[in-house]
Amino acid sequence: MEKGRRLLRWTGVIAVVTALTGWGAGVYGLVPPATGVYMEKRADIITIDAMKAFGPLERPPVVYRHDRHTEVLGQKRKDCSVCHLKDDKGVMSIRFQRLQNADKDAVMKTYHDNCIACHVQTMTEGEKAGPVTCGECHVKSPAVLSSWQAIGMDKSLHFRHSQKLDKKCELCHHDYNAETKTLFYAKGQEGTCRYCHKAQTEDNRMSMREAAHLDCVACHRETKAQNAQAEVGPIFCGGCHDPQEQLGIAKVENPPRMERSQPNTVFVKTTPKGAAQPDEAVRAKAVPFNHQAHEGYNDTCRACHHASLGACVDCHTVLGSKEGQFVKLEDAMHRLKSEASCLGCHTVQQADKACAGCHASMAKGLKQDPQSCQTCHQEGAPSAAELKGTPDEPMLAAMLLEARTPVRGTYAEEDIPEKVVIKKLVDQYEAVEMPHRKIVQALVKGIAEDNLAAYYHRDPGTVCQGCHHNAPVSKKPSQCASCHGKPFEPGNLLQPGLLGAYHIQCMGCHKEMGIAKPAGCTECHKAKPS
Repeated sequence: MEKGRRLLRWTGVIAVVTALTGWGAGVYGLVPPATGVYMEKRADIITIDAMKAFGPLERPPVVYRHDRHTEVLGQKRKDCSVCHLKDDKGVMSIRFQRLQNADKDAVMKTYHDNCIACHVQTMTEGEKAGPVTCGECHVKSPAVLSSWQAIGMDKSLHFRHSQKLDKKCELCHHDYNAETKTLFYAKGQEGTCRYCHKAQTEDNRMSMREAAHLDCVACHRETKAQNAQAEVGPIFCGGCHDPQEQLGIAKVENPPRMERSQPNTVFVKTTPKGAAQPDEAVRAKAVPFNHQAHEGYNDTCRACHHASLGACVDCHTVLGSKEGQFVKLEDAMHRLKSEASCLGCHTVQQADKACAGCHASMAKGLKQDPQSCQTCHQEGAPSAAELKGTPDEPMLAAMLLEARTPVRGTYAEEDIPEKVVIKKLVDQYEAVEMPHRKIVQALVKGIAEDNLAAYYHRDPGTVCQGCHHNAPVSKKPSQCASCHGKPFEPGNLLQPGLLGAYHIQCMGCHKEMGIAKPAGCTECHKAKPS
């Protein structure tokens, strides 16, 4: 009874301290859930739900703190073999105390016998141990949340590994020979591990999670075992998957280009390499593509080459194919909801604050005019049928790209009105004096170093289209009132009236660009004297 009272008192103290120090909880990896009680966040949380393989769970899954267990084992000079077995090839299984799932009772018995036995033994040695009863493990509302965050091999990490391993690519990269059922190294065919190792184990290919732990973590551990002073990568979950730890991973500024005989410039083709005849039906001009520049824009080749490092048309054919999940080449290049498509990636870039003020309220996708298409399908480029795969094609693509004239500015200062007085709606408030030139110059300055904007803003007046969105490009575009009437048009409910147009455009731009003001009506237009 006294023990229960002490526990209750300490619970009260902890609750008060938690309430008083809640302001700093985020610093210590704690988060307030809906209940208002702060919970611990960890990156090493593993949800033990192996029984799902045999049907619905009878009890809640177990929340397991992996790093806490490995730290304790390390203090006792024990290693992963306490929990993980090795097969006849010496490969460690990521499953607990088994190589394969046998049957439901066997898997359950494996966990219960081994986990509880270890905890009981630890307690008999006078040390703090884990739970030994069902309700202590299978908890409906765990007191800890997972902060696990995925990690990938970006250009910086790849370069560091390549440099450390003396460019011995075969130590990590391999292909599978289905006939001999063996792994082999194919020089010049290296690709990301994720091309073969998917989220789940398939046939004889282990999942990406298994591959990473068995290869990456094992390599780190073996290197450390051979040389205690060696600088190696993480061996605990948090070292890779904790958001704060990821911020501490050393970054190589401007790592050298990956070496894989990739082209500097290339034409985006519509006919797969080796095809008997070019696709005569495709009449659009071929697109010259600066491959080297796009490598610099992205941290990984998978940004575009999401399934393999081959050409897009190898999977995404003009008419669609099974290899490309019947996504046609046109869709693969223009699909807005895919960041792997050209147009989808560019649209994501438009969400940047410097661009979003204009682009957030503009229609997404291709404009239905020839100029929009010619931004990529340049005049002077060969047609699909004219591309023969000759050695001079990359040079021609480079020449076409070089001929493009980037637009990084707008009209001359004297052609931009310094102020614009908005007085069409003067009633309760005075007219608005808008610092027009200052706004235009701020927009131009924000995108001055943006290559995407420079090459797709085809005219000095393109930046004006952010506000004058339906007017022809001109030094003197039409006023808003040319389209938006004072009341909204009953025949066009999607077109706001003039009052709505001004507020949506101006306030929407401020919001998207992160501009704090205006806070109230009178910051833009003064109230009329009563």
